[in-house]
Amino acid sequence: MILAAPDSLALLDVAEMTAADEAAIASGIAGFALMERAGRAVADAVSRRGRPGERVLVLCGPGKNGGDGFVAARLLEARGFAVTLALAGEREQLTGDAGEAASGWQEPALAIAQARPEDHDIIVDALFGAGLNRSLEGSIAALVERVNASGRPVVAVDVPSGVSGDSGMVGGPAIRAAETVTFFRLKPGHLLYPGKALCGVVTLADIGITAEMVFGPGKSEPKTFSNEPLLWQGRISRHEAGTHKFRRGAVAVAAGGLAGVGAPRLGARAALRIGAGLATIICRPEALAAHAGRGPDALMQVAATDSAAFELLLAKRKVAALLAGPALGLDAIAESIVMAALRSAVPLVLDADALTLLAGSPALLAERLGRRSAPTVLTPHEGEFERVFGRQGAFSPECSRLVRARAAAAATGAVVVLKGPDSVIAAPDGRAAINATGSPALATAGSGDVLGGVIAGLLAQGMPGFEAACAAVWLHGKAGEALGFGLIADDLPEALPGALRLVAG
Repeated sequence: MILAAPDSLALLDVAEMTAADEAAIASGIAGFALMERAGRAVADAVSRRGRPGERVLVLCGPGKNGGDGFVAARLLEARGFAVTLALAGEREQLTGDAGEAASGWQEPALAIAQARPEDHDIIVDALFGAGLNRSLEGSIAALVERVNASGRPVVAVDVPSGVSGDSGMVGGPAIRAAETVTFFRLKPGHLLYPGKALCGVVTLADIGITAEMVFGPGKSEPKTFSNEPLLWQGRISRHEAGTHKFRRGAVAVAAGGLAGVGAPRLGARAALRIGAGLATIICRPEALAAHAGRGPDALMQVAATDSAAFELLLAKRKVAALLAGPALGLDAIAESIVMAALRSAVPLVLDADALTLLAGSPALLAERLGRRSAPTVLTPHEGEFERVFGRQGAFSPECSRLVRARAAAAATGAVVVLKGPDSVIAAPDGRAAINATGSPALATAGSGDVLGGVIAGLLAQGMPGFEAACAAVWLHGKAGEALGFGLIADDLPEALPGALRLVAG
């Protein structure tokens, strides 16, 4: 069963935000009233950063973003700031709400080429909004470069100019903002890199659009979300006093030989730390002593080297979820284990070597995964994603990470976690979430193995695939934040109970 996600976490692309504006206007709010409130929110952001008498340069574009800038300029001047306004284009060409906003500014508007960012204390970027789908060029591009070189703090309207609100992608020069003021709901570009890094602090302003105007029966149904606990915490298992280890779920981790005993152990330990009742590392005979000698935190089991014995083992161990990939190997034995895992009726997480073994034919992978009755979660980083899905069509690097993850989930029928500093979790039904937790400290060997174990541990406890993946990514990121620089992957499982307490009590 899919639970309705809270619309408060919805991320709206440019078309969806345009529809939200139209819904608000249809409800009786004048378009200029929305612009006036947006401009006031921008003026408020500037007022928090500066004080009357300081010099503010407001850069206005030829559309609605520019209209917001004209409103902000008028209000800031009334508050005692020394405001200079520069306009891209001719004032007489502004129409509609933007034209009305421009008529309220009684001072001259400089040409863009005349603007001197370095002569001001604060800059307002109201050049272009989220809908820009081309690179900045000519005098605008030169101005953006001068703004960034000035070192002055920038308050951007909606998104920094040059950043795509849908993808966060940048095709040329783009404003580097200290703060971005946006309206009603965030956009994917606020959370996806490189846009996220250019937005600075993101302020979500209320301009009078309500959820009731936009969402509900017969209206918009959001499919993209910020990955926050409200999205999934209702599906985390709360174990009763009479529970036991098998009711809490048994996780199996398919391991390889002696060449890599650390990675599967990280996955198994993470599964235990996130609440699974039992973790079994299924390894080759020659690796058993190495695993057993490193501690009793997971029950060890030797697997025979053919796929039939592996399948029998899964059934005998009452496995509730399986992690396959970390240090599994790339030989024929490893391949047979992955094929057996795909044939099983066990919830499955595929990572690392398992993804490499499945690379090369998205159609064949989709056919194999399509036969599965249990959830499957794929957890590729960028390099693995390219090896598995290639670079054509919706999988091209020219497409956003959101588009690519969604395309992979739709093609395979699996939940896809496209890992990175802005991890995207996508479900086959079109839902997707963008994660914002984490730390650069997580860029260390073994971090992904821990994430795979967390997903498997949550699947074993009965969480659905999409929610388990979202929760795991968020919790993994929080654990990394808590530990900070100096962490190694072995530290992460130990930090998971603290992260879990943030959402589970």
